Amino acid sequence: MRPTLKDETGAKLFRSTQARGGRLMTSQFLYRRRELIALFGGTTIGWPPAARAQQKAMRTIGSLSGVSPESYAPFFAAFRLGLSDTGYTEGSNLVIEYRWAQDHPDRLPALAEDLVARNVEVIFASGGSPQVAKNATATIPIVFVAAGDLVAAGLVASFSRPGGNVTGVNIFTTELIPKRLQILHQFVPGVTTIAMLVPRAESFIAAVTDAAAKMGLQLRILETRTERDFAPAFAKLAQLRAGALLVSTDPLFTEHRDELVALAARYAIPASYAWREFVVAGGLISYGASLAGAWRQAGIYVGRILKGDKPADLPVEQPTKFELVINLNTAKALDLTIPPSILADEVIE
Repeated sequence: MRPTLKDETGAKLFRSTQARGGRLMTSQFLYRRRELIALFGGTTIGWPPAARAQQKAMRTIGSLSGVSPESYAPFFAAFRLGLSDTGYTEGSNLVIEYRWAQDHPDRLPALAEDLVARNVEVIFASGGSPQVAKNATATIPIVFVAAGDLVAAGLVASFSRPGGNVTGVNIFTTELIPKRLQILHQFVPGVTTIAMLVPRAESFIAAVTDAAAKMGLQLRILETRTERDFAPAFAKLAQLRAGALLVSTDPLFTEHRDELVALAARYAIPASYAWREFVVAGGLISYGASLAGAWRQAGIYVGRILKGDKPADLPVEQPTKFELVINLNTAKALDLTIPPSILADEVIE
Protein backbone atom coordinates (compact mmCIF):
# COMPACT_ATOMS: atom_id res chain seq x y z
CA MET A 1 0.00 0.00 0.00
CA ARG A 2 1.31 3.44 -0.93
CA PRO A 3 2.23 5.49 2.17
CA THR A 4 -0.14 8.33 2.92
CA LEU A 5 0.92 11.93 3.42
CA LYS A 6 0.53 11.53 7.17
CA ASP A 7 2.70 8.40 7.11
CA GLU A 8 5.42 10.20 5.17
CA THR A 9 5.29 13.24 7.47
CA GLY A 10 5.48 11.02 10.54
CA ALA A 11 8.44 9.07 9.16
CA LYS A 12 10.22 12.27 8.18
CA LEU A 13 9.68 13.71 11.62
CA PHE A 14 10.95 10.49 13.26
CA ARG A 15 14.10 10.37 11.09
CA SER A 16 14.82 14.05 11.78
CA THR A 17 14.53 13.48 15.49
CA GLN A 18 16.72 10.39 15.43
CA ALA A 19 19.40 12.23 13.41
CA ARG A 20 19.70 14.75 16.24
CA GLY A 21 20.05 12.17 18.93
CA GLY A 22 16.45 12.55 20.05
CA ARG A 23 16.80 16.29 20.63
CA LEU A 24 14.88 19.03 18.80
CA MET A 25 16.06 22.62 18.72
CA THR A 26 13.57 25.21 19.99
CA SER A 27 12.71 26.75 16.62
CA GLN A 28 12.39 23.30 15.02
CA PHE A 29 10.27 22.04 17.89
CA LEU A 30 7.62 24.67 17.24
CA TYR A 31 7.52 23.66 13.58
CA ARG A 32 7.42 19.93 14.37
CA ARG A 33 4.66 20.52 16.91
CA ARG A 34 2.50 22.02 14.17
CA GLU A 35 3.22 18.97 12.01
CA LEU A 36 2.15 16.68 14.85
CA ILE A 37 -1.09 18.58 15.31
CA ALA A 38 -1.77 18.19 11.59
CA LEU A 39 -0.79 14.52 11.80
CA PHE A 40 -3.34 13.81 14.52
CA GLY A 41 -6.07 15.78 12.81
CA GLY A 42 -6.07 18.70 15.28
CA THR A 43 -6.60 16.47 18.31
CA THR A 44 -5.47 18.22 21.51
CA ILE A 45 -2.99 16.26 23.56
CA GLY A 46 -3.89 16.67 27.21
CA TRP A 47 -1.30 17.84 29.70
CA PRO A 48 -0.55 15.51 32.61
CA PRO A 49 -2.56 16.22 35.80
CA ALA A 50 0.52 17.59 37.59
CA ALA A 51 1.10 20.15 34.82
CA ARG A 52 -2.55 21.22 34.84
CA ALA A 53 -2.38 21.74 38.60
CA GLN A 54 0.43 24.25 38.12
CA GLN A 55 -1.78 26.53 36.01
CA LYS A 56 -3.35 29.43 37.92
CA ALA A 57 -7.02 28.97 38.73
CA MET A 58 -9.15 32.00 37.89
CA ARG A 59 -11.40 33.18 40.73
CA THR A 60 -14.45 35.39 40.15
CA ILE A 61 -15.83 38.09 42.42
CA GLY A 62 -18.50 40.74 41.91
CA SER A 63 -18.42 44.48 42.58
CA LEU A 64 -21.71 46.30 43.23
CA SER A 65 -21.74 50.09 43.41
CA GLY A 66 -24.34 52.82 43.18
CA VAL A 67 -21.98 55.29 41.51
CA SER A 68 -19.96 55.44 38.27
CA PRO A 69 -16.49 54.00 37.62
CA GLU A 70 -14.75 57.25 36.63
CA SER A 71 -15.07 59.16 39.90
CA TYR A 72 -14.35 56.13 42.09
CA ALA A 73 -11.31 54.97 40.08
CA PRO A 74 -8.76 55.95 42.79
CA PHE A 75 -10.64 53.96 45.42
CA PHE A 76 -10.95 50.85 43.27
CA ALA A 77 -7.24 51.09 42.51
CA ALA A 78 -6.71 50.86 46.29
CA PHE A 79 -9.17 47.94 46.42
CA ARG A 80 -7.19 46.05 43.79
CA LEU A 81 -4.01 46.83 45.74
CA GLY A 82 -5.57 45.15 48.77
CA LEU A 83 -6.39 42.12 46.65
CA SER A 84 -2.79 41.96 45.46
CA ASP A 85 -1.66 42.04 49.09
CA THR A 86 -3.31 38.62 49.43
CA GLY A 87 -2.05 37.25 46.13
CA TYR A 88 -4.89 38.08 43.75
CA THR A 89 -4.40 40.16 40.62
CA GLU A 90 -7.20 41.12 38.27
CA GLY A 91 -6.64 39.58 34.86
CA SER A 92 -4.07 37.11 36.16
CA ASN A 93 -5.82 34.85 38.64
CA LEU A 94 -8.92 36.94 39.31
CA VAL A 95 -11.95 38.16 37.35
CA ILE A 96 -14.01 41.06 38.71
CA GLU A 97 -17.57 41.44 37.46
CA TYR A 98 -18.34 45.16 37.84
CA ARG A 99 -21.90 46.44 38.20
CA TRP A 100 -22.44 50.23 38.35
CA ALA A 101 -25.81 51.87 39.06
CA GLN A 102 -24.55 55.25 37.77
CA ASP A 103 -26.42 57.35 40.38
CA HIS A 104 -29.63 55.35 39.88
CA PRO A 105 -30.12 53.47 43.17
CA ASP A 106 -33.30 51.87 41.82
CA ARG A 107 -31.09 49.80 39.49
CA LEU A 108 -29.11 48.23 42.33
CA PRO A 109 -31.47 45.31 43.15
CA ALA A 110 -31.40 44.00 39.57
CA LEU A 111 -27.61 44.41 39.40
CA ALA A 112 -27.22 42.53 42.68
CA GLU A 113 -29.48 39.72 41.47
CA ASP A 114 -27.39 39.44 38.32
CA LEU A 115 -24.21 38.93 40.35
CA VAL A 116 -25.97 36.30 42.46
CA ALA A 117 -27.18 34.52 39.31
CA ARG A 118 -23.60 34.45 38.04
CA ASN A 119 -22.62 32.73 41.30
CA VAL A 120 -19.65 34.97 42.03
CA GLU A 121 -17.54 33.86 44.99
CA VAL A 122 -17.62 37.18 46.88
CA ILE A 123 -19.50 40.45 46.40
CA PHE A 124 -17.77 43.73 47.20
CA ALA A 125 -20.50 46.28 47.98
CA SER A 126 -19.77 50.02 48.03
CA GLY A 127 -21.26 53.30 46.93
CA GLY A 128 -24.51 52.89 48.87
CA SER A 129 -25.11 49.25 47.90
CA PRO A 130 -24.29 47.06 50.98
CA GLN A 131 -27.88 46.68 52.18
CA VAL A 132 -29.07 45.84 48.67
CA ALA A 133 -26.35 43.20 48.36
CA LYS A 134 -27.39 41.65 51.67
CA ASN A 135 -31.02 41.56 50.58
CA ALA A 136 -29.98 39.70 47.43
CA THR A 137 -28.13 36.79 49.06
CA ALA A 138 -27.69 35.11 52.40
CA THR A 139 -25.03 32.68 51.19
CA ILE A 140 -22.49 34.52 48.99
CA PRO A 141 -19.95 36.35 51.20
CA ILE A 142 -20.25 40.15 51.11
CA VAL A 143 -17.53 42.67 51.97
CA PHE A 144 -18.62 46.30 52.26
CA VAL A 145 -17.32 49.82 52.69
CA ALA A 146 -20.10 51.74 54.43
CA ALA A 147 -20.91 54.37 57.01
CA GLY A 148 -23.61 54.98 59.57
CA ASP A 149 -25.13 52.80 62.28
CA LEU A 150 -24.57 49.48 60.58
CA VAL A 151 -25.85 47.44 63.53
CA ALA A 152 -29.10 49.39 63.80
CA ALA A 153 -29.52 49.04 60.03
CA GLY A 154 -29.27 45.26 60.40
CA LEU A 155 -26.23 44.97 58.15
CA VAL A 156 -24.19 43.18 60.84
CA ALA A 157 -24.98 41.77 64.28
CA SER A 158 -22.03 43.60 65.83
CA PHE A 159 -18.67 44.96 64.75
CA SER A 160 -16.69 42.30 66.64
CA ARG A 161 -18.91 39.41 65.53
CA PRO A 162 -20.66 40.39 62.30
CA GLY A 163 -22.40 37.03 61.91
CA GLY A 164 -23.96 35.76 58.71
CA ASN A 165 -22.31 36.36 55.34
CA VAL A 166 -21.45 40.07 55.69
CA THR A 167 -18.43 41.99 56.97
CA GLY A 168 -16.33 44.92 55.84
CA VAL A 169 -15.05 48.38 56.73
CA ASN A 170 -16.98 51.07 58.58
CA ILE A 171 -15.89 54.61 57.69
CA PHE A 172 -16.81 57.03 60.47
CA THR A 173 -18.85 59.96 59.18
CA THR A 174 -21.68 61.06 61.47
CA GLU A 175 -19.54 60.83 64.59
CA LEU A 176 -17.03 63.31 63.14
CA ILE A 177 -19.46 66.03 62.06
CA PRO A 178 -19.28 68.01 65.35
CA LYS A 179 -15.47 68.01 65.09
CA ARG A 180 -15.65 69.17 61.47
CA LEU A 181 -18.06 71.91 62.51
CA GLN A 182 -15.63 73.05 65.21
CA ILE A 183 -12.67 73.18 62.78
CA LEU A 184 -14.71 75.14 60.23
CA HIS A 185 -15.76 77.62 62.91
CA GLN A 186 -12.10 78.14 63.82
CA PHE A 187 -11.40 79.12 60.23
CA VAL A 188 -14.28 81.61 60.13
CA PRO A 189 -14.80 82.70 63.78
CA GLY A 190 -16.92 85.71 62.83
CA VAL A 191 -19.55 83.62 61.07
CA THR A 192 -22.78 82.97 62.99
CA THR A 193 -24.73 80.94 60.42
CA ILE A 194 -23.42 77.79 58.76
CA ALA A 195 -25.28 75.80 56.12
CA MET A 196 -25.09 72.02 55.86
CA LEU A 197 -25.52 70.11 52.61
CA VAL A 198 -27.23 66.75 53.18
CA PRO A 199 -28.56 64.12 50.74
CA ARG A 200 -31.84 63.76 52.61
CA ALA A 201 -33.41 64.45 56.00
CA GLU A 202 -30.87 62.51 58.07
CA SER A 203 -31.52 61.35 61.60
CA PHE A 204 -28.26 62.90 62.87
CA ILE A 205 -29.28 66.47 61.98
CA ALA A 206 -30.78 67.15 65.41
CA ALA A 207 -27.51 66.19 67.12
CA VAL A 208 -25.51 68.44 64.77
CA THR A 209 -27.91 71.31 65.34
CA ASP A 210 -27.37 70.93 69.10
CA ALA A 211 -23.60 70.93 68.61
CA ALA A 212 -23.87 74.11 66.54
CA ALA A 213 -26.02 75.79 69.18
CA LYS A 214 -23.35 75.10 71.82
CA MET A 215 -20.88 77.00 69.64
CA GLY A 216 -23.30 79.89 69.24
CA LEU A 217 -24.04 78.96 65.62
CA GLN A 218 -27.21 78.56 63.63
CA LEU A 219 -27.28 75.53 61.33
CA ARG A 220 -29.31 75.73 58.11
CA ILE A 221 -30.05 72.52 56.21
CA LEU A 222 -29.82 72.28 52.42
CA GLU A 223 -31.31 69.01 51.18
CA THR A 224 -30.12 67.65 47.85
CA ARG A 225 -31.32 64.34 46.41
CA THR A 226 -29.70 64.45 42.98
CA GLU A 227 -26.91 66.27 41.17
CA ARG A 228 -29.52 68.64 39.71
CA ASP A 229 -30.18 69.99 43.22
CA PHE A 230 -26.61 71.23 43.74
CA ALA A 231 -26.82 74.56 41.94
CA PRO A 232 -30.17 75.62 43.50
CA ALA A 233 -28.84 74.66 46.95
CA PHE A 234 -25.78 76.88 46.58
CA ALA A 235 -27.89 79.70 45.21
CA LYS A 236 -29.87 79.55 48.46
CA LEU A 237 -26.78 80.21 50.59
CA ALA A 238 -27.04 83.99 50.25
CA GLN A 239 -30.72 83.79 51.12
CA LEU A 240 -29.85 81.93 54.32
CA ARG A 241 -27.01 84.39 55.05
CA ALA A 242 -24.68 81.44 55.59
CA GLY A 243 -21.01 82.31 55.91
CA ALA A 244 -19.68 78.76 55.65
CA LEU A 245 -20.75 75.34 54.43
CA LEU A 246 -20.49 71.87 55.93
CA VAL A 247 -20.85 69.12 53.31
CA SER A 248 -22.25 65.88 54.66
CA THR A 249 -21.05 62.47 53.48
CA ASP A 250 -22.80 60.51 50.77
CA PRO A 251 -21.68 58.55 47.68
CA LEU A 252 -23.52 61.14 45.56
CA PHE A 253 -21.34 63.93 46.98
CA THR A 254 -18.13 61.94 46.69
CA GLU A 255 -18.84 61.09 43.08
CA HIS A 256 -19.55 64.73 42.16
CA ARG A 257 -16.87 66.27 44.35
CA ASP A 258 -15.41 68.33 41.49
CA GLU A 259 -18.75 70.00 40.87
CA LEU A 260 -19.36 70.73 44.56
CA VAL A 261 -15.88 72.22 44.97
CA ALA A 262 -16.39 74.37 41.87
CA LEU A 263 -19.71 75.68 43.21
CA ALA A 264 -18.10 76.53 46.56
CA ALA A 265 -15.41 78.49 44.69
CA ARG A 266 -18.01 80.28 42.55
CA TYR A 267 -19.90 81.42 45.64
CA ALA A 268 -16.64 82.10 47.56
CA ILE A 269 -17.85 80.16 50.58
CA PRO A 270 -15.50 78.32 52.96
CA ALA A 271 -16.51 74.67 52.97
CA SER A 272 -15.59 71.61 55.00
CA TYR A 273 -15.64 68.06 53.61
CA ALA A 274 -15.11 64.59 55.01
CA TRP A 275 -12.55 63.25 52.56
CA ARG A 276 -9.11 64.32 51.39
CA GLU A 277 -10.15 63.90 47.74
CA PHE A 278 -12.32 67.02 47.99
CA VAL A 279 -9.34 69.09 49.09
CA VAL A 280 -7.20 67.66 46.30
CA ALA A 281 -9.96 68.85 43.94
CA GLY A 282 -9.69 72.36 45.39
CA GLY A 283 -11.84 72.23 48.52
CA LEU A 284 -10.79 74.20 51.60
CA ILE A 285 -10.55 71.62 54.39
CA SER A 286 -11.37 68.01 55.14
CA TYR A 287 -11.34 65.93 58.28
CA GLY A 288 -11.88 62.20 58.23
CA ALA A 289 -10.46 58.76 57.62
CA SER A 290 -8.72 57.62 54.44
CA LEU A 291 -11.13 56.33 51.80
CA ALA A 292 -8.25 54.73 49.91
CA GLY A 293 -7.24 52.95 53.11
CA ALA A 294 -10.79 51.67 53.62
CA TRP A 295 -11.00 50.33 50.06
CA ARG A 296 -7.61 48.64 50.40
CA GLN A 297 -8.68 46.92 53.61
CA ALA A 298 -11.84 45.74 51.86
CA GLY A 299 -9.65 44.22 49.13
CA ILE A 300 -7.64 42.39 51.78
CA TYR A 301 -10.84 41.01 53.31
CA VAL A 302 -12.06 39.77 49.92
CA GLY A 303 -8.72 38.05 49.36
CA ARG A 304 -8.85 36.41 52.77
CA ILE A 305 -12.33 35.09 52.09
CA LEU A 306 -11.17 33.66 48.76
CA LYS A 307 -8.47 31.87 50.73
CA GLY A 308 -11.05 30.31 53.07
CA ASP A 309 -11.84 32.81 55.86
CA LYS A 310 -15.50 33.20 56.82
CA PRO A 311 -17.13 36.66 56.88
CA ALA A 312 -18.65 35.90 60.28
CA ASP A 313 -15.13 35.48 61.70
CA LEU A 314 -13.76 38.76 60.31
CA PRO A 315 -14.63 41.74 62.55
CA VAL A 316 -15.80 44.94 60.91
CA GLU A 317 -12.73 47.14 60.52
CA GLN A 318 -12.86 50.71 61.80
CA PRO A 319 -10.40 53.54 61.12
CA THR A 320 -8.12 54.58 63.95
CA LYS A 321 -6.55 57.60 62.27
CA PHE A 322 -8.28 60.77 61.07
CA GLU A 323 -6.50 63.41 59.03
CA LEU A 324 -7.00 67.14 58.73
CA VAL A 325 -6.12 68.32 55.22
CA ILE A 326 -6.03 71.96 54.10
CA ASN A 327 -5.73 73.47 50.63
CA LEU A 328 -3.51 76.53 51.07
CA ASN A 329 -4.30 78.06 47.68
CA THR A 330 -8.03 77.87 48.38
CA ALA A 331 -7.54 79.48 51.79
CA LYS A 332 -5.62 82.35 50.14
CA ALA A 333 -8.32 82.76 47.49
CA LEU A 334 -10.90 83.10 50.28
CA ASP A 335 -8.60 85.54 52.13
CA LEU A 336 -8.34 83.13 55.07
CA THR A 337 -5.33 82.32 57.21
CA ILE A 338 -4.77 79.01 58.93
CA PRO A 339 -5.43 79.54 62.65
CA PRO A 340 -2.45 78.70 64.89
CA SER A 341 -4.71 76.36 66.87
CA ILE A 342 -5.20 74.13 63.80
CA LEU A 343 -2.47 71.57 63.21
CA ALA A 344 -2.96 70.11 59.76
CA ASP A 345 -1.76 66.63 58.88
CA GLU A 346 -1.33 67.73 55.29
CA VAL A 347 -1.26 71.10 53.54
CA ILE A 348 -1.87 71.02 49.79
CA GLU A 349 -0.45 73.96 47.84
